[in-house]
Amino acid sequence: MKTVEIKELSTAELKERLEQMQKEYLQQKAQHAVTPLENPAKITLDRKTIARVKTELRQRELNNK
Repeated sequence: MKTVEIKELSTAELKERLEQMQKEYLQQKAQHAVTPLENPAKITLDRKTIARVKTELRQRELNNK
């Protein structure tokens, strides 16, 4: 998910997506620990996407105060 796509979503949608992405990320990490994934770089990409979403949520929180 690109930054432009993240900025277009509402705050509620971002929070839902964040929850979902964090669950998937943890599952991938656990699965990778047991058996290697085909594309281990996806774990890194997911972590960075989660950080982007958290950053956008925090910016919105600070702008609304």
